Amino acid sequence: MRLRTVVVIVAFLLVAAFVAINWSAFVMPTTLSFAFTSVEAPLGIVMLCILVLFALAVAVYMALWQSRTLLDLRRHTKELHEQRALADQAEASRFTELRGVVHAEIERLVTQLVMNQAAIEKEVREQSNAISAAVAELDDRLRRSGAAS
Repeated sequence: MRLRTVVVIVAFLLVAAFVAINWSAFVMPTTLSFAFTSVEAPLGIVMLCILVLFALAVAVYMALWQSRTLLDLRRHTKELHEQRALADQAEASRFTELRGVVHAEIERLVTQLVMNQAAIEKEVREQSNAISAAVAELDDRLRRSGAAS
């Protein structure tokens, strides 16, 4: 049990014990004076009724306060869930956008790599042709100079 509940129960038991011990004094009629009139009634019973009414009023107030607090807590929890969902959606869209950017960059790099590879292959062919032509020319010179001697 909560400490608050234990305190309320102990207070209730103490009041009940006090009333039981002093019951004869509680029911003894006395003259009670109100502002406009006087009444013959037991003061203890009147005070006990006032105490019970006050306790009921406090209990109703606490129940209303607790229900209002629970409703606020549920509303805040719902708002938190909505905000988390929005944050998750924003994060997912950022990941999707990042995926698209990375994909586009990879495609651009692949295209650039293919173009560079084609340019290198063309350059290699040109250099190979140039070297082949130079070797053929040297071979022709050597044959001519060997045939001339």
